[in-house]
Amino acid sequence: MAKPAAQPYIASAYAYAALGDGRAQRAALAEECALAISYNDLNQAVMMVSPHHLEDFAVGFSLGNDLIQSIDDIYDIQLRGLGDRREARLQVSSRAFWALKQQRRQMAGTSGCGLCGVDALEQALPALPALPGATLPPLAHLSGLRERIGEQQQLARHSGALHAALFIDASGEIRLCREDIGRHNALDKLIGALAREGIDTLGGFALVTSRCSLELLHKAVRAGIGTLVSLSAPTALTVEWARRHRLNLIHLPHHSTPRVYSPAPDEEERP
Repeated sequence: MAKPAAQPYIASAYAYAALGDGRAQRAALAEECALAISYNDLNQAVMMVSPHHLEDFAVGFSLGNDLIQSIDDIYDIQLRGLGDRREARLQVSSRAFWALKQQRRQMAGTSGCGLCGVDALEQALPALPALPGATLPPLAHLSGLRERIGEQQQLARHSGALHAALFIDASGEIRLCREDIGRHNALDKLIGALAREGIDTLGGFALVTSRCSLELLHKAVRAGIGTLVSLSAPTALTVEWARRHRLNLIHLPHHSTPRVYSPAPDEEERP
């Protein structure tokens, strides 16, 4: 059975005026905070996130961005701060910390300019191992899934403006749902929750409510998730990489049958 969704973290209702008539009304808005992430007291990143399931996010961010190889590399997580300023302080193994410092040293000189330079391009288009390949989920596990997703999205029901990532197990049950203002963050939270709870992903699949771009594929492959389903169409590059790395990639449209982009149909396979 699906686990109960988290209690909503919703800000106090805010007043707004309806354009044209000036009448004041109120609406609940989703929370947002800045989260500083550090490893062994070395600052790594500041992310804008929804302030719930932050330990899941810290683990998933670390795994999904190839900063650690396994959850066993994390010895401790301390969350600090309140309101719009939070911290996640991770203590990691010496091996993981050394690799992280090497990665930072390779990127020296490019901070503050976004993805620029050869090293940054290599991070944007990294070398990833191919997955072993997974069986496609049965059609029955995708039928009515959009409606079932809505039941799990407590935060979105209250305020909207939130992405979700869910895990559906081999029996077709929704096991986990994580929500966030950022689509990458939502998948990071899901990956972290899967790792922290020790859930076997074999035969199951992850679903994202956002569009499916290449960064989400990176995270799924690194997490060993064999099938990724999205409610919005994937980008062309994501399809190419999914086929190359043996990730099942499925688009779940509103009013038509699921579209399997990877593996490629036989008539589209290239030598």
